[in-house]
Amino acid sequence: MFDLLYPAGDAPLLPSPNVDRPSSRVEGEEMFPVISPSGEVTGKASRAYCHSGVKLLHPVVHLHIIDRDGRLYLQKRAMNKDIQPGKWDTAVGGHVDFGERILEALYREAYEELGFTAFNPVYLLSYEYESDIEREMVNVFAAVGNFTLSPDSEEVEEGRWWSFDSIHENLGKSVFTPNFEQEFARISRSLTALL
Repeated sequence: MFDLLYPAGDAPLLPSPNVDRPSSRVEGEEMFPVISPSGEVTGKASRAYCHSGVKLLHPVVHLHIIDRDGRLYLQKRAMNKDIQPGKWDTAVGGHVDFGERILEALYREAYEELGFTAFNPVYLLSYEYESDIEREMVNVFAAVGNFTLSPDSEEVEEGRWWSFDSIHENLGKSVFTPNFEQEFARISRSLTALL
């Protein structure tokens, strides 16, 4: 499984402070680890800077939740999200905070978004994803079972179970995030194999 390798000392803050910009950190702003493709943490940067188009590679986690009937739980992203508001997406998805490990971030995000902690994640894969504004190392997991999920209304507009047929019928119609569509194509066979 992919995980992060933090330096023994503190990681440099990006962008580097200079005379015109004495600090790149905004008080209270989320800080993300900046990584190499192998998972070595080479720096840290604010969420705003990572999403500003500079495309620093930073890690995220995704959790796909499948019930015993073979349906996939998806969340509709809240309208206040800065990326892809109002689109259907992976059940759980979020950034790894600086100092966290991949599994710590996965459990934190699952709890924040769905009040979900009683699951055994199955690692599927890691891959790089690049959008117009950011570049992510996506770490993908799945959980199978009949779970009770409680979406947080500030994080998730709504959530529901989708059949694979229904997902296939809606691909390419701007219903889902582009990242979900690409990821689903990569892992749908692996998800089915878990049943």
